Amino acid sequence: MNLLVGKVALITGAARGIGKAIALKFASEGADIAFTDLVIDENGKQTEQEIAALGVQVKGYASNAASFEETEAVVKQIHEDFGHIDILVNNAGITKDAIMMRMNEKQWDDVIAVNLKSAFNFIHAVTPIMMRQPVDNSIINMSSVVGVHGNAGQANYAASKAGLIALAKSIAQEVGRRRIRANAIAPGFIDTDMTKALSEEVRQEWCQRIPLRRSGTVEDIANVATFLASEMSSYVTGQVIQVDGGMNM
Repeated sequence: MNLLVGKVALITGAARGIGKAIALKFASEGADIAFTDLVIDENGKQTEQEIAALGVQVKGYASNAASFEETEAVVKQIHEDFGHIDILVNNAGITKDAIMMRMNEKQWDDVIAVNLKSAFNFIHAVTPIMMRQPVDNSIINMSSVVGVHGNAGQANYAASKAGLIALAKSIAQEVGRRRIRANAIAPGFIDTDMTKALSEEVRQEWCQRIPLRRSGTVEDIANVATFLASEMSSYVTGQVIQVDGGMNM
């Protein structure tokens, strides 16, 4: 369909998993791809190769998304390399689970820094670029159903993901008049390396809670991200879309 031809997408934490799936989907729709990860290792190089095979420009950048200074520097470099940035997907994220009484300060701070502060860092760096562009722009924060409903043992993660929703809604109000839309995606139980590590029994228990009776795929998330990045959602901003098979309706 070539929904994103002529666009440059910046995706954080995209060397693998959901971020990689979004990058590949965007590239298949014609977007040039800049992606970041803490390091560009073999996974990152493989992601570059797979995206390049789709015939678009691509480059991976090693950067700590939680660092304000590194983010400013990498966004400046990406802007110089690609000429413009039309789509930002804040996907970088980690988990450090523990019940609140056992959670230490570092576990809290690390998750908030990588999951939430990183989004502030990138939005702060990218929006001035987007404001100068005579085109529609899209910011997408990758939240979670945990950010909507909470989850025992994940207070830090839930707080960070709830913050991403509130951040998207606030940014949507601030910059909508400058042709920038901001939305959030809240994935549910998705097939990733983390969920694949669970036992088959646990996976089946989760699926029984889902009306569609299956876990989601990274492609399910990438499809929604493509909708939010494209002109198909030109009148959609400040929204959170739960992609969870109806688990938390």
